[in-house]
Amino acid sequence: MIGFILGTSEGKKILSLVNEYTDEIAVSTATNYGGQLLKEFRVKDLNTKPLDKEHMLKWMEFNKIEVLVDASHPYAKEVTQNAINCCEETGIEYIRYERLGALEDIKSHNIIRVSNYEEAINEIKKINGNILNTTGGNNVQKFIDIDFNHRIIHRILPSTKVLDKIINYGVKIKDIIALQGPISYELEKAFIHQYEAYAILTKDSGIEGGVLEKFKAVTDCNIKLIVIEKPKFNYKIQFNHEAELVEFLVKNYNVDY
Repeated sequence: MIGFILGTSEGKKILSLVNEYTDEIAVSTATNYGGQLLKEFRVKDLNTKPLDKEHMLKWMEFNKIEVLVDASHPYAKEVTQNAINCCEETGIEYIRYERLGALEDIKSHNIIRVSNYEEAINEIKKINGNILNTTGGNNVQKFIDIDFNHRIIHRILPSTKVLDKIINYGVKIKDIIALQGPISYELEKAFIHQYEAYAILTKDSGIEGGVLEKFKAVTDCNIKLIVIEKPKFNYKIQFNHEAELVEFLVKNYNVDY
């Protein structure tokens, strides 16, 4: 059985290609929404709850996983570390599929690169104007009560769960944009002007995540793009293209019908 941890839009493409050869696969996503997106594919087991290390080991054992493909979001550091540790403990082959970043080779005075949220907040404090935070709702609490004299507007998924959470943190309704991305260049510019933003905080989530539209918008508006860079791991086997990943699986593991 092949195990897949899926957390990006490429998951559908991966499963579509794999299903041409086999349905002997087990899939884990972090949310029910992520699982709903994969209902059309043939899988033996679909888990839609977050897995810590203990539960990941149990999931792998239950499904008799022989090789684990970690295609979680490039910023899901804890998920990837757990997957690596589980494979090391069990002797199961670990394969990483990672979406390529879109800004890694771009040099621009409009880009400020940081390694984590702490560094990002230090850079935000240097900005003399409003900030548009587009890194999602899970880390909004980090920006509460920081020493900053301007607004931080948080763009999040239109989920009642996320909305309730950040409102309970103390975020004002006027500082929330609830919208499903990715966002077009024209709309990014409109948000910059509407909220008088002097910087956008983002992750380099690749072309699919709309980060190039953000870069173009901040460049044209001559404001800053604060980029939290991806966590770095040393992978033994890594793929950045779905077809190459599936070709490797077919060649090296008995997955053909």
